Amino acid sequence: MAANRKLLAAAVACATAFVGITGCSSEEKDPFEGMSADKIAKKAADASKDAGSFKVTGEGKQEGKPIKVDFSVAKSGDCEGKMDGGAGGTAEFLVSGETQYMKGDAAYWKNALGGGGQTSRFEDKWVKTPNSQNAGVCDADAMFQTKDLKKLKREDDADVNGKKTAVLTKSESGKKTTFYVAAEGKPYFLKVVTADKADPGTMYFSDYGKSVAVKAPAPDEVVDLEELMKS
Repeated sequence: MAANRKLLAAAVACATAFVGITGCSSEEKDPFEGMSADKIAKKAADASKDAGSFKVTGEGKQEGKPIKVDFSVAKSGDCEGKMDGGAGGTAEFLVSGETQYMKGDAAYWKNALGGGGQTSRFEDKWVKTPNSQNAGVCDADAMFQTKDLKKLKREDDADVNGKKTAVLTKSESGKKTTFYVAAEGKPYFLKVVTADKADPGTMYFSDYGKSVAVKAPAPDEVVDLEELMKS
C-alpha cells in the first residue's frame, strides 16, 4: 500500500504540473540528434521558406549607419514594412507584384537623393520603381538560401523569447553569424545575429504562416521615379 501511495503521489505531482510536463520525464529529446550543423541549417531554411509568410524585425548598421526594420512578407512574395535610419530618415515601403513603393520623410529623401529640389516632389507620396531593381527585398528564396549555410558549428542550445533553440555559428573573414533554430515545433529560424565591425545586426523572425495582405497605394498617391527622371 505504501508503494501505491508513492506512485499515486508522483502521478498527482505530474498532473498538477502539466504546464511543465517535461519535468516529469527523465530527459528532453534533441530533435536534431545525429544531424550536422549544416543539415540543421538546411532544415531550418527549407521550413522557414515553406511557411510562405513571416515577419522580420531587427536593428543594426548598414554602411556604418544605424538602421531598424520591421516588415512582413506574404506568401505571394509581396511585403510591407518600415525602415528607421535615425538621422538618415524614416521610410515605409511595400512591394506589390512587379512594383516597389517607398514613402519617406524629408530626411530620408534628402539622404537618398543628396539634397536638391527634387525632395519636395516626393512629399506625402509613394515613389514607385520596378521591383526587379531591388531583387531579394521580399524574396524568401533569397532570404533563406542555403548556399552560404556551410561549415557551421553547433553551440550550446539557448532560448529565444522563451523558446528553446539550436544555436549554429559561422565565422568567416572576421565576421561571425549566429543562427537560432527552433527546437520545438517547426524548425524555423527565430533569430540571426551578425557580429561584424562594419555592419553588425540582430534580426528576429516570427509569425510564420500568418496571413499578410499587401495593398498597392491609390494612383493619386503615387509618383513614378522613372517618369520624374525623364522630366
